[in-house]
Amino acid sequence: MIYSSLLFIYGFLPVCLLIYRLIPDKHRELALLLMSIVFCAIGGLGYLAVVMLLAALNFAAGIMIDRLRQHSNYSSIPLIFGVVGDLLAMVMFRSGDFTLLTGALGFTDELYPIGIAFMVLSGIGYLADIFYGRIRAESNMVRFGLFMFMFPRIVMGPLLRYGAFRKIMNNRHFSINETGIGFTIFIKGLAKKVIAADSLYMMYSAVRSVDPADLSAVDAWLGSIAYMLCLYFTLSGYSDMGCGLGYCFGLKLPQSFNYPLFTNKVRYFAAKWHIQVVHWFRKYVTRPLSSRTERKWLKKLVFIAAWGAVGCWYTFSISGAVWGILIGSFIMAEGMIHRIRMLNATGVTITFAALALFSPFLSCENIRDSFSWLSAMLGGNKLLADSLTLYLLRYYLVILLISMYASTDLFRNMLMRSGRNRLREAVTAASPVIMIVILAVCTALIAYSGHSDMILMRL
Repeated sequence: MIYSSLLFIYGFLPVCLLIYRLIPDKHRELALLLMSIVFCAIGGLGYLAVVMLLAALNFAAGIMIDRLRQHSNYSSIPLIFGVVGDLLAMVMFRSGDFTLLTGALGFTDELYPIGIAFMVLSGIGYLADIFYGRIRAESNMVRFGLFMFMFPRIVMGPLLRYGAFRKIMNNRHFSINETGIGFTIFIKGLAKKVIAADSLYMMYSAVRSVDPADLSAVDAWLGSIAYMLCLYFTLSGYSDMGCGLGYCFGLKLPQSFNYPLFTNKVRYFAAKWHIQVVHWFRKYVTRPLSSRTERKWLKKLVFIAAWGAVGCWYTFSISGAVWGILIGSFIMAEGMIHRIRMLNATGVTITFAALALFSPFLSCENIRDSFSWLSAMLGGNKLLADSLTLYLLRYYLVILLISMYASTDLFRNMLMRSGRNRLREAVTAASPVIMIVILAVCTALIAYSGHSDMILMRL
């Protein structure tokens, strides 16, 4: 079950909110954990078993690290054991090889790796924070279970350090007003996925159906831009839905995206793209490794390699690692030429073009197709446009332009800078009606297609 399914929107979520509203506050954390268990169980008993085992592994390893850290010098042993266990689980899921796992657990159903990568990073960060004395191990199994696989977070985060998660849980406040805010955020995220991302994916699929060696330059660019926008609306859409669900249950979860695509530098894109994930790699990979050397060239190499790890985390492939390396290298290049002045529009154009050029390394299944697609974008196929170009422009140009505008903060800034309070008041007053209409449209689209495609959801 996913957030953008009718079963979740009109079945699971209303029942959970009703139960959460009726039970006493002191039992709500336990109720939320039981709801999360049911949510995972709907995805398959094998998936539930893996989620529970990962949570149990990190819970036990955390307690052992905490105790050994206070009384001996062997706390690194459970740390290594826990980290290796987490990484093995992610490798198994991301590689698609479940033979050992399903055989050991006795399950034969296919295991879908929804949210496993987030769980692994959460677990590793939690164990590292205990090892370095930043936090104490959690002894409450209910709260730790929520940290690992609470259903508003499990699909697309946000990826939180345990200290931040603890503060959010301690400041939990359930009210009608918070629920209303949550539904608004949820519906916005749902629209991103169902209306924008799914439409853009159809455009990308039309281009992807052509062999990269036969693509025209315009088709390759349109397909790359469509995929980049589709990926953004998919990830940010599910992130917003999770954030909205958190508000519905009184939990103020942070946003993960801050309009990253149309920035005037790639380093600003990096700062606004999947904020908590990028911060996690910076804190637990880049900084620890960079602090071990004084050589600037080695620090730069560590930075680029860490971005390669980010790309690999997204796709678990060589091409994904190349995407990350290209992002990191471009940021390094920007740092070397930062004194060069350019117009803001020029910087935005260069950044967007660079991201589009890097996009094939995320979208293609192997490195050969990625380079073939990139070659087509650069005119390597010696074909500027063809009949597919006319088809794409005729049927998808409007949705492409609207999506590009929606991926910016122009409308939000217009409202914030407007001196007319009446405009903001009108938008606020019309917001409930607009949300109902958007929900109705999303419902119709989901019902028509039977489900909301999750082909990009590999995290």
